[in-house]
Amino acid sequence: MTGQSINCRCTECSCAHSVNYFPNVNVGEEPELKDKILDGSLFTWTCPECGKVNLAVYPMVYHDPQQSLMLVLSPSPISASGLPEGYVGRQVRTPGELIEKIKIFDAGLDDILVEMCKFVTVKELKKDVSLKFFKLEGADSEITFTYPENSNMEMVVTGMGLYHDCAGIVERNPRIRDAATGLAQVNDGFLRQFFE
Repeated sequence: MTGQSINCRCTECSCAHSVNYFPNVNVGEEPELKDKILDGSLFTWTCPECGKVNLAVYPMVYHDPQQSLMLVLSPSPISASGLPEGYVGRQVRTPGELIEKIKIFDAGLDDILVEMCKFVTVKELKKDVSLKFFKLEGADSEITFTYPENSNMEMVVTGMGLYHDCAGIVERNPRIRDAATGLAQVNDGFLRQFFE
């Protein structure tokens, strides 16, 4: 598990330090890096001068050959030429979005349908919140989303019925799936272009 080095400046004491980063992660070859992405440790570093834990956000290509999945972490728009045949490609802007996408695909879910479930659930909550996929579990395969409210993380659970309803909506509106080709950013903004 070797990365490359970049210089980062501590947000507390302003000291500059060399930090390891991983611009290309192939979890088929280095599965231990997936755990470090999911727990966030691949994007944090501790300042040796003051002990402050800092976030290191950098562009990354995440490749899961078993799932035929390519995720690209980049705050700037990028083109999608050259995706392998049969692959799903997505662009995410933050490490948090990357972690969420990995969890969605690991759960065997379609991220377009999960985003639509979030969209519908926010409308039903009648709150201006940003839901994040947390988990899929239980005998009825309940989907749990989280959102911050009043310094707490709140949870909202929905059944697979909503997920299947959203699948029907997407099937009747093929332009939604057509818009998610290449390295699309499939998020709440993606769905707003169709429903608002």
